[in-house]
Amino acid sequence: MYVWLEAFHIISVICWFAALFYLPRLFVYHAMAEDEIGKERFKVMERKLYRGIATPAMIATIILGSAMVARSWDYFSGAGWFHAKITLVLLLIIYHHLCLYFMKQFRADTNTRSHVFYRWFNEIPVIMLVGIVILVVVKPF
Repeated sequence: MYVWLEAFHIISVICWFAALFYLPRLFVYHAMAEDEIGKERFKVMERKLYRGIATPAMIATIILGSAMVARSWDYFSGAGWFHAKITLVLLLIIYHHLCLYFMKQFRADTNTRSHVFYRWFNEIPVIMLVGIVILVVVKPF
């Protein structure tokens, strides 16, 4: 049963990260858009990506990851790498909700940040992914 949980956890993580890589990229293009039709199109795309893929994938990741931890609590509770990974996951959840905050600003036409800001913002999940994968695979401590 554990390997099935792990397989679906990995699938949900991939879906979540795909959404977190693409949503801020939409913010870049949205911040650059000058016509109303384009801006409205980005609002729809952002909403569908966030509600239809990113949030369900995040929820699945958390549920499946929690189920894996619950099945092997003795192993995970003493693993330093695991505690570091959970810290990064919590930061990623904050990032996810920060995307919602920015999305709401775009929806209300109150965004004041440039496309350059969102280009840098888009790099955060890459750093998180690198850290999480190294912690899980290498288990450095």
